[in-house]
Amino acid sequence: MNIVKNEGAIDRTMRIVAGLVLIALVFVGPQTAWGWLGLIPLITGLAGWCPAYMIFGIKTCKTEAKEG
Repeated sequence: MNIVKNEGAIDRTMRIVAGLVLIALVFVGPQTAWGWLGLIPLITGLAGWCPAYMIFGIKTCKTEAKEG
């Protein structure tokens, strides 16, 4: 199965940073389990693909020009 990426570089970077910050809340700060929700933006940022973007037809990455 070929998954097409639908997140641009800035979007991916913001997701990774936000995910890491939320996960850090598990260990410092309020130390609640809610920080584990940071896994969602972290994983989607690392993968470059967001299922919600696919459902709503959103694409923040540059599209490749097809030759031919």
